[in-house]
Amino acid sequence: MNALPTSSRAMIVVTHLLGVGHLARMAAVGRALVAEGWDVTLVSGGRPVPTARLGGCTLVQMPPVHCVGTDFRTLLAADGTAADATYLARRREALLEAYQATRPQALIIELYPFGRRALAGEFEALLERARSSDPRPAILSSIRDVLNPPSRPDRADEALARLARSFDGALFHGDAAVVPLGASWPTPPALERRLIETGYVHDGDVGTGNGGEDGRDEIVVSGGGSAASLPLCRAAIEAARLLPERRWRLLVGHGVAADDFAALGAAAPPHMVVELARPDFPALLARSALSISQAGYNTVLDLAAAHARAILVPFALGNEQEQTIRAGELARRGLASVLETAGLDGPTLAGEAARLLAEPRPDWSAIHAGGTKRTVGAVASVTERAGARAEAWRALDAALERARNAGRTLDFWLRDDDAVAPTPALDGYLDRARRWNIPAALAVIPARATPELAAYLADQPLVDVLVHGWSHRNHAPEGARASEFGIDRPEPDKRSDAERGLARIREVFGARALAVFVPPWNRIDPGFAAALPQLGYSGVSTHERRTGGAPAGLVTINSHWDPIAWKAGGGLKDEAKLLHLLRRLIDEELAAPAGTLEPIGILTHHLVHDGWIDRFLDEVFERLAGSGTARFVAAHDLFGEVREPAPAAI
Repeated sequence: MNALPTSSRAMIVVTHLLGVGHLARMAAVGRALVAEGWDVTLVSGGRPVPTARLGGCTLVQMPPVHCVGTDFRTLLAADGTAADATYLARRREALLEAYQATRPQALIIELYPFGRRALAGEFEALLERARSSDPRPAILSSIRDVLNPPSRPDRADEALARLARSFDGALFHGDAAVVPLGASWPTPPALERRLIETGYVHDGDVGTGNGGEDGRDEIVVSGGGSAASLPLCRAAIEAARLLPERRWRLLVGHGVAADDFAALGAAAPPHMVVELARPDFPALLARSALSISQAGYNTVLDLAAAHARAILVPFALGNEQEQTIRAGELARRGLASVLETAGLDGPTLAGEAARLLAEPRPDWSAIHAGGTKRTVGAVASVTERAGARAEAWRALDAALERARNAGRTLDFWLRDDDAVAPTPALDGYLDRARRWNIPAALAVIPARATPELAAYLADQPLVDVLVHGWSHRNHAPEGARASEFGIDRPEPDKRSDAERGLARIREVFGARALAVFVPPWNRIDPGFAAALPQLGYSGVSTHERRTGGAPAGLVTINSHWDPIAWKAGGGLKDEAKLLHLLRRLIDEELAAPAGTLEPIGILTHHLVHDGWIDRFLDEVFERLAGSGTARFVAAHDLFGEVREPAPAAI
């Protein structure tokens, strides 16, 4: 793997709409990257925040947007009016200009595509620019431990599709042992494989301020950065009147209007200090007797660092569930008490405060907040892989250019295994093949093949059907590698299954069927392979370069390039390694006399593809199609079978 360049550049994009937690977390990541030698540009799309600690990051302030309450679909401009198309276009241009000026090796976009759908236009414009960059940067989404659950199942599907289309992965700033992402968001295997768990990112490295005495044995009340905290603030003032023996401190967010701030100060009793939120908030908590707060990400981490007694009043207006989910998990662990905003009043809050003050401090040690360092390591690792990928693309392009200069035509063929029925996955796969005008050979499992598949393929002229064993059942002894037609299985059983496999495929698919045997798991007893012509087969296809001569009467054409990481449980293999393998296969072709090697076989399995595999296949097919030297050949031409245009017999 390549080392990072000495002047590694990162661009972090974040837009906070209510509180400031999103910006604080991304600023902490930015500072950690700067500490490791990165040049970091932090692009903020929310309102300016005086308390933001940027360290050595370069701040680019976009024309800001914010929202009121939980109406995240209505974006407001800096002056409080609706952000119209012209205003949003200014934001988009500012974002693209920042990208061009930064030319990052790593691009980190906070929350999108899991949230911020109202800003999808500017994010997608940025992602399109990044994808078309040469070299393409590492592209990462950044998400906290808990997301607001999708309002509909298709929202999660849409987010996953967008993630696969543009991102290398998602930085998960949480700990699955504490709160798994699945507690708030659907996590299918495709997403699980792309989550990079960093642990919690804590923005708590601040001074004590004011001689270190503020907050000492106080009840510290904080409500986040926006006006959403006002119900909690008002209830706290009522509660303070009922507990006069303890000093109270109410920290009001900078997003609260001046009139509301003044009203809170006027209503507070003498033993309560009312002031604007302070950057030394973590230090205040460490000295406090009790914290009363919402359950935002950064606040919870401050509580954990302080080992504070805590009453959590999660923000839950509209459809917001993020803080409620997080608070519930913490309450389940005995780390905090939870009160709902709805119906919250002074007596209830005062009673719970008195109860907790009599209890020992909880043990927050299970929540580890070392995520900034692990985030930096993850960003560096993905960036290194992006550099290796770019180098591998250049090597592949050079090999294609050598073939073009030599006047050689490189033959490829496409084989897909395990088809049995029409599915959305198969539809997408064949759409891809049609888009690139690639003939596809489907290895169909005879025992499970359906007439519906035959009817579906009737309108697919570029598809041939091969015989994929019989039932795709493993007959290998325990501990041996899986096989259906391996050396340990009785010969009569193998012959019987192979014969009825060919008969079934011909029965269902008619003239579209080829007498080509594709053993499941690409493993076959060599002695049995030699007997295939006696059973009516004219060809066989496994995996890897063929060695030695083919059995008499049998054409052997294998596959050689499989993008799926089977040993890792699925997903896409390392892209750089795949590209170097493809380049090596081309170099082998160029080193041999024309026509002496079998065509390069690309092997796929549409049923287990995820969006990253599909995206990578598109990129490879596009490169080959534009090379001027590569062509895909149909299986019936390769195996020497003439396919009549008759309909399939069902």
